[in-house]
Amino acid sequence: MSTIKSILLHLDASASSATRLWVARELARQHEASVTALFAVTSSFAELPFALAADVSAAQVLQDIDADRRARARAIFDKGVAGAGAPVAWAELVGAPVIPGFIDQALCADLLVLGQHEPDSPLAHDVPPDFVESVLIGSGRPALVIPYASDIDSIKGSALVAWNATREAAHALTAALPLLRAARNVEVVSWAEETGSYGGTTLDVKRYLQLHGIEAAVHHHNAAPAEIGESLLSLAADFDADFLVMGCYGHSRARELVLGGATRTMLRSMTLPVLMAH
Repeated sequence: MSTIKSILLHLDASASSATRLWVARELARQHEASVTALFAVTSSFAELPFALAADVSAAQVLQDIDADRRARARAIFDKGVAGAGAPVAWAELVGAPVIPGFIDQALCADLLVLGQHEPDSPLAHDVPPDFVESVLIGSGRPALVIPYASDIDSIKGSALVAWNATREAAHALTAALPLLRAARNVEVVSWAEETGSYGGTTLDVKRYLQLHGIEAAVHHHNAAPAEIGESLLSLAADFDADFLVMGCYGHSRARELVLGGATRTMLRSMTLPVLMAH
């Protein structure tokens, strides 16, 4: 039976970190899990030419910037863990690139809690813009990605599952089982094409969920829309969904991360938490 016992939260100095921290603690309370908040940002030294960074006065300014960002993140953490609730351990990435360092820790977590990239934020350069997708693909671990522009007051409400009979969708569905069991209702939208003819009792997504104690309404469509990502966001609004479950599609090609259209749209335009897995 799929369970959540280890949660890794990404923490930076942005205000949205407070929301991610609240979500991680709520999940930990519901599933009796442990939470580690990992402060991981790109050092200011990595953003400037070596000659400038090596200058003594410039180096001190950069150190002060990094110290300020850490202090702000720590203040968010201290405020967020005050009072009753699931305990959260503090950790920080020191002297290593953000993405490989976070992936290394993610390998021992059941679930990651990450934040959508906020391109217009003054802190946008603190975390690589492809952080979420790189961690998902590099670690293979499922992640609940939290939109930066959304107020979240529940992660136990209605769920929308995107199903298309792929490895990525199956991985996301399995990872989401603990959340789906606690959901008020579950809607599954499917664009899976028939791949064979079978006799007897067959396996499908509805039966799979039933075997895990989850009753879901399945809405099957033979033809996928041209813009699946936008269609999913529209359906999420129609169903008043509190979170979405979907596969993350992409691969690395010669230092370039190539994403599927639905994944790219969701990471750019998400309006609700999305549990994704590669």
